[in-house]
Amino acid sequence: MISCWQQTQVHDNVEDRMAATYKDAAVSITITTLTDALAFYIGLLTPFGSVRSFCMYTGTAVLFCYLYNITFFGAFLALNGSREKGNRHWLTCMKVPEPEDSPEKYNLCCVGGAYDHESGKEEPMPINNFFKMYYGPFLTKTWTKVFVILLYAGYLGSSIYGCFQIQEGIDLKNLAADSSYVGSYYDNEDQYFSEYGPNVMVVVTDSEFQYWDKTARKRLDTCLERFESLTLDGRSLVAKNMTLSWLNEYVKVINPNDETIFMDSLPAFLQRSDFTQDVNILNKVIIASRMFIQTINVSTAVDEKNMLVKLRETAKGCSEKLVVYHPAFIYFDQYAVIVSNTIQNIVVATLAMLVISLMLIPNPICSLWVTFAIASVIVGVAGFMALWDVNLDSVSMINLVICIGFSVDFSAHISYAFVSSKEITANKKAVDAVYHLGYPIIQGAVSTIVGVVVLSAAESYIFRTFFKIMFLVILFGVETRDVPSIATVSKLDR
Repeated sequence: MISCWQQTQVHDNVEDRMAATYKDAAVSITITTLTDALAFYIGLLTPFGSVRSFCMYTGTAVLFCYLYNITFFGAFLALNGSREKGNRHWLTCMKVPEPEDSPEKYNLCCVGGAYDHESGKEEPMPINNFFKMYYGPFLTKTWTKVFVILLYAGYLGSSIYGCFQIQEGIDLKNLAADSSYVGSYYDNEDQYFSEYGPNVMVVVTDSEFQYWDKTARKRLDTCLERFESLTLDGRSLVAKNMTLSWLNEYVKVINPNDETIFMDSLPAFLQRSDFTQDVNILNKVIIASRMFIQTINVSTAVDEKNMLVKLRETAKGCSEKLVVYHPAFIYFDQYAVIVSNTIQNIVVATLAMLVISLMLIPNPICSLWVTFAIASVIVGVAGFMALWDVNLDSVSMINLVICIGFSVDFSAHISYAFVSSKEITANKKAVDAVYHLGYPIIQGAVSTIVGVVVLSAAESYIFRTFFKIMFLVILFGVETRDVPSIATVSKLDR
């Protein structure tokens, strides 16, 4: 909005300047707001509560920022226009002497924002002239376009390669601060006990299960044996000699087939053993009980996901009502759906961006390029995310949702400026678009990176991941918006 405001006539009425500003800026900020908000609201489709909460709050905040821009910020621009029309100082709002009356005082009062007193237009800043006189013409040369396309192809190739290298899952020690003892605990566990996975509970949830009946116990033992026979990629998944069952130990002490004897003797056994918390008794009825199986050869997030699936399938296939549980299952659960859910969000959001672009950008081909640009940034971020040792988990998934929203900001502004340019040829339209929006885009990119760069030194994995992905989004957003978009879109009107 400020960029459009600076292109208006200083001596015009404030109403006319505001109309010209909103005419040029309102559509592009509406496009970016709708796409940003929609990207976050599409994130509500995820089954993860933390991601849904983040997307709800952030999407709503984006809408409020949009309302602020078209109301309060516009009102401040109008007040600033009245100040400019009255030739008042930017800080004190005192009347500034005319240059012919007091040139020294005038020069002291004017810090930037100079304008041509004959035409009433603000004088362009040196960096704007750079985009117009050097960068734009350089970008529209034929050999530059060929080089850019080759460079862009290399970028896409590297990104796609990285996408195939991406790893699922989160290392649990990354949820704690780097200085926490939790990190050392998990490091030592990996070093000395890497063969062993989670010690999983097998819970009997049937309150009518007859523990004293030999036949019922045999069925339960058969279920435990099925767990012990599980394999994963040809390797044993459960240690056969490490299953811990209170029932088997109890039967070794006393082997009754009578319910009364079984239940009367059980409390004394539990008090003298380590199984006190393994049996839930209410009014001489066992409501539920648990055994433990020791998993082995589980080293990666994919192994953990497959282990969880196999254990649950085995429990479901048993004749008794069984549930498998471990506190870490809350993390393993996300591995089963994280990839499909991320792809779903990205595809739906990208299609939504296409629809919005077709509605608000008066050029279908340009809308397609905007959508392609968004998709290419997402692919680039995902690919280089893997090459930067960032796994696909619920933390990076949130950042990928942000990526969808941020990636549209650059391309939508440039594309709309291109199609709405009053220049005749495509190359001149490209130069005009870069001239008007090159500097604002650089400003936005630099300010965003400066705002998040402090997170690169944070002790938290979550904050560092946020910085890495935001840095990639801004970097690829600027690279693929300013360079390939203009180089290809400049042929639309040929």
